[in-house]
Amino acid sequence: MSSLRFIISGGGTGGHIYPAIAIANALKLRFPSAEFLFVGAQDKMEMQKVPQAGYAIEGLWIAGLQRKLTLDNLLFPVKLLSSLWKSSCIIRKFKPDVAIGTGGFASGPLLQMANSRGIPTLIQEQNSYPGITNKLLSKKASKICVAYDQLDRFFPADKLVFTGNPVRQDLLDVQGKRTEALAHFALDPNKKTVLILGGSLGARRLNQLVEKELEFFASQGVQVYWQCGKLYWEHYQKYNTQAGVQVVAFIDRMDLVYAAADFVISRAGASSVSELCLVGKPTLFIPSPNVAEDHQTKNAQSIVSQGGALLLKESELDCQFEKVFGELLSNTQLQLELSQHIQQLAKPNATEAIVDEITKLIQHKL
Repeated sequence: MSSLRFIISGGGTGGHIYPAIAIANALKLRFPSAEFLFVGAQDKMEMQKVPQAGYAIEGLWIAGLQRKLTLDNLLFPVKLLSSLWKSSCIIRKFKPDVAIGTGGFASGPLLQMANSRGIPTLIQEQNSYPGITNKLLSKKASKICVAYDQLDRFFPADKLVFTGNPVRQDLLDVQGKRTEALAHFALDPNKKTVLILGGSLGARRLNQLVEKELEFFASQGVQVYWQCGKLYWEHYQKYNTQAGVQVVAFIDRMDLVYAAADFVISRAGASSVSELCLVGKPTLFIPSPNVAEDHQTKNAQSIVSQGGALLLKESELDCQFEKVFGELLSNTQLQLELSQHIQQLAKPNATEAIVDEITKLIQHKL
């Protein structure tokens, strides 16, 4: 298997990009001489993040449909045809042994053309409710790796493999990095740290909450490390002048920021949920209600129902946040129980399990 070629597509948000990179890294360890090529949407964040991880990437002129009539919607058929044609050219030139998709607009045309050429395809679905791209691709996919039960409602049952979500391997040992982490982020080691995670683009309602509660955090003696997202950076960066508050658009060293955190307030995207299970910090989920079938709430509930986290709906924040988070800050027994229970739900070997399935596809092809 010395000349294996893997083509991988996933992007739009960190929730699609980082699982794709995690899979690539694990494949590289297993097949050191393999070649890799990523395919993304040409104006999305994968065009920066994938090269930073050391992989080549090609961009497609593709975007999703908007809910209202826009120029982008009118251009969608042209973009789709362009992306299908370019995907066909990329595949013909690169000659992959397997095509892997982790979701996002670009994975649709790429895996569709791979399927049409008889190349084995594997889909990795992170969420409890699949996106439209993966649902369409599932009909011809060779294998579908999932992280939640009951996805046979959406996918062919005979293709499903329950693996969990791929996660960054540097998160497997954050406990030993705390001293390094506090120094890296210039955090006060004598204060507890609350980490705010709104996703790579940011979460408007979560940012509004943190802005409103900065005085509350200060009164509780905790420092705030606040990832506001690139869409909101211009507005919230001003709070970097406030003592005990650090605002960033994006976090490159997630291993260190998890190591530094004592508490986490987070959206409930699938990748974030999987990472938080691994690192085992007391967590309050505030799911986004603006996603298909409210799947972030379902993601969070799968942890909350096992005693692994707390959950507040956006509609409850104004009247319940200080009570719920204040109780978490003061109750060391609750902190311990949440940490223990969420870690019991972790799947640290998920990436290896996905690579096992990819290896089976290669062997079957040979």
